[in-house]
Amino acid sequence: MRITGFHIVAGLLMGLLVVGSAIADQPPNQAPYGHGDDTKLPKGVIGLSLQIGAERIGDPAILYVGMVHPEGPAHKAGLRHGDEVVSVDGTTVTGKSYEQVVKMIRGETGTVVKVGVKDEKGLHELSVERIAGDKLPRGPAGSHGNPER
Repeated sequence: MRITGFHIVAGLLMGLLVVGSAIADQPPNQAPYGHGDDTKLPKGVIGLSLQIGAERIGDPAILYVGMVHPEGPAHKAGLRHGDEVVSVDGTTVTGKSYEQVVKMIRGETGTVVKVGVKDEKGLHELSVERIAGDKLPRGPAGSHGNPER
């Protein structure tokens, strides 16, 4: 599937609406960005961010890989910007919320998660070993990279 500028803009707008709504509805003492209490999430990560997109308002939302950390296990496994996430460990993500999918992807450090993706080559599943979030470099050299394929 080719990601057009419209998909990116629609995904960004939907993301801003979701985050803005989540922040507005949060008690002042709660962490921002819609993840709730991040301390309750497992610490094992794979080094990617997700974005929500849809063809038209009212269409079912689709989860796309937004960015991939260039030194993270997701990148090494072959996940790329624009890949559509269709399943996690064999469970479809259709109908699941962003937060539910994040919880499905995260897990114990050293364990493997299988991410089903659809890209220009078709549908396939990639195995990715989770690492501790603090093992991913921060700053300019450790940014999420760019959307090049």
